[in-house]
Amino acid sequence: MNRLKSVGEVLPGLALVVAMAFAANWIAELPFVKDSLRFSSLLIVILLGILVASVWKLPDVLGAGIKLAQKPILRWAVAGLGFRLTLQEVAAIGVPAIAVVCLGVAGSFLFCVWLGKILGLGEKLSLLLATGGSICGASAIVAADSVVEAEGKDAAVSLGIITLWGTVGIFLFPVVAKALGWGDFAYGLICGATLHETAQVVAAASGLSPEATNVATVVKLVRICTLAPMVLGIGWLIRRSAVGKSGEAKVSLVPWFLVMFVVFSLLVSAVSDASFQSFVKEAVNPFVKFLLAVGMAGVGLQTNVRDLWKAGWKALGLGLAQWLVLIGITLLTMLALGMFA
Repeated sequence: MNRLKSVGEVLPGLALVVAMAFAANWIAELPFVKDSLRFSSLLIVILLGILVASVWKLPDVLGAGIKLAQKPILRWAVAGLGFRLTLQEVAAIGVPAIAVVCLGVAGSFLFCVWLGKILGLGEKLSLLLATGGSICGASAIVAADSVVEAEGKDAAVSLGIITLWGTVGIFLFPVVAKALGWGDFAYGLICGATLHETAQVVAAASGLSPEATNVATVVKLVRICTLAPMVLGIGWLIRRSAVGKSGEAKVSLVPWFLVMFVVFSLLVSAVSDASFQSFVKEAVNPFVKFLLAVGMAGVGLQTNVRDLWKAGWKALGLGLAQWLVLIGITLLTMLALGMFA
């Protein structure tokens, strides 16, 4: 009886976020959205959520289902991203490219946290922006939020800001690459190392060549590799702070979904057959993508336009500054390593 009651409590809200995820996937495939705007289903679903939350006071009956989407479902989706990454792909791009990625991630993350403090923004918002901007956008924000435990609006604001600047990059990068004569490998590395969402990386890289797109995709996957250690580091800092303030730790040192992320990646990597790895990715990716959309619908429904407006120019400027620093570190490292030759 209690189980039936629990199902009844989550069903209304869960039905809403699932419907929104289906709607977002449909909208994302419309020719104008897919070919011109190049908005991902994750961006669309969070915009839908913000729109609904801004014009409609959500009834309490939806709360349990929305929270289910926001926490467990999203975390399983992040864990599922591990299926997309293999150790073979990491090794394929070479040590210099890996160094470019790692320096960019670390440098831009630290800069964003530092500047956020200078600007007087909340520590949690700064951490979400830093993680999402330095690694992989929405997925990184979700992962970081599991240990930061920020307000729902902070996650939505972070995603909106990161999506804005990443979208600018889609249109700007191909123009700059052609003007400066960047080669396929160099341009693919820059796209993969500096743009936030995978969809943005692919969209920008495809503006030059298929070869650049292949390089950019692998580099982006390598960048996603830094997600687990980054969130573990954030969790350790938050945990240490919790111990210092209350005498007991309130945050798990190793989030379970990051453990599963690593396990899934190692499982796929253990089978060296490339066709099998491709089969697993193609089979799992649509399901993981849909779970991400369901979870991000929950995030969007916790935010309204007033929350975004309150974030102000400081948060917007912080997102831009971090992105520019990430680009700067990437270009300087590539120059130092002679990767434009």
